[in-house]
Amino acid sequence: MDYQYPIDYTWKTDEIVKVISFFQGIERAYERGIHREELMALYKEFKQIVPSIAEEKKICAEFEEVSGYSSYRTMQRAKKSEEGSLVKM
Repeated sequence: MDYQYPIDYTWKTDEIVKVISFFQGIERAYERGIHREELMALYKEFKQIVPSIAEEKKICAEFEEVSGYSSYRTMQRAKKSEEGSLVKM
């Protein structure tokens, strides 16, 4: 992993940790899979820090640009998946 996560330096340390945890969950979905409930919990925490849809799109686009992983497509798949399933991209 040779990239930096898109973060806002006005966030508090615990908020930065939650945003990075969400992006790490997206990475796991691509690399080996992640349980739907875990990913949804990470997303819920992410949305508490980034409630604006416009800001979410901007940050997720920045992440996709540097990583190649789409948060949007991953979350769409997670939302359509059954409870207890593994989300794998």
